Amino acid sequence: MSTPPSPSIAEPLYGASFGQAIVRFFRKYATFSGRASRSEYWWWQLATTLVYLVLAALALGIGFATGGLNAEGDVFYLSPAFNIGIALAAGWAVVTLIPQIAIAVRRLHDVNLSGWLVLLRLLPSVGDVILLVLTVLPPNPAGARFDKR
Repeated sequence: MSTPPSPSIAEPLYGASFGQAIVRFFRKYATFSGRASRSEYWWWQLATTLVYLVLAALALGIGFATGGLNAEGDVFYLSPAFNIGIALAAGWAVVTLIPQIAIAVRRLHDVNLSGWLVLLRLLPSVGDVILLVLTVLPPNPAGARFDKR
């Protein structure tokens, strides 16, 4: 029995695996047209969260390992080496900023909503909650209107 061919990179991949979602994320680095399936979007969210957790643990580990007590011995401080981990996290944020916005736009397209709704993130607190709800909605076939023709 042969496996069905996977859709082209221009189409959403429903039921994407973790690895497929990561590969597609970077292959569609700054692509704002088209659609992204829920699995593509949420696997990427998990991956980037894991990267941030590892970088935070690295920063704290370096900071605590090279930190110490102040001269009076009453306050523990993180060493300046802590900034290495912070710089790595900031670098990751910069490198993934545009594609993070792009995948959110494509996810909104898959629900048949305008990608401009990603600007809801600019609303403190409530914007992220609204965007969260919108990204968990099931795909809408009418979202195909956002595909390149």
